Amino acid sequence: MAKGGTEREAHFDSMERQASAARFGMWVFLASEVLLFGALFALYASYRATWPYAFEEGVRENDAVLGTTNTLLLIFGSFLVALGSHRFTLGKRVSSAALVFASALIGVAFLGIKTHEYLTHFSHGIFPGGRGEYFDHAPAGSAIFFTLYFTMTGLHGIHVAVGTVVLTVSAIQMLRREFAPHSLEVAALYWHLVDCIWIFLWPLYYLARG
Repeated sequence: MAKGGTEREAHFDSMERQASAARFGMWVFLASEVLLFGALFALYASYRATWPYAFEEGVRENDAVLGTTNTLLLIFGSFLVALGSHRFTLGKRVSSAALVFASALIGVAFLGIKTHEYLTHFSHGIFPGGRGEYFDHAPAGSAIFFTLYFTMTGLHGIHVAVGTVVLTVSAIQMLRREFAPHSLEVAALYWHLVDCIWIFLWPLYYLARG
């Protein structure tokens, strides 16, 4: 999009059609992401039914306080994005940009906490693929649990990183008057998906201790 979505592309006959196409494209993308994570959640359920004790012990290795803190951060971040979108439609460009940028900072905080968790696991001898001294005496199935844990939370972390960049660029473009309301709506939809996925990951990897 030229200038962050404020100019109509040549193949659209109106800004309304361009906005509708952008929204539809994002919904298609979100549907594909739901299918991807849905398959991983189904895999988790299957393996947990096979090795329930190993999964319960694996969950105990995760810090529920940090996991809950990240959950609250993402929920608050979604609230800020929604509020920023609303204020942008009212013409409150500066305050909208500030809210969106604050949500991006929350994304950075989330990633910082997640990185700390990963480093703690590594220090305990827990690595993806069942590598590390932790697995020498861990219950059967522990390698599966942590492989899924690193895969699913890692994929989610990539989505958070992308969303953080998108929100930061959006805030800058809003301040430069180079942003259209539908562009922020599309960015907000993506951020809400990131939030929703984590809400499902949180109980599976931090609360389900049996």
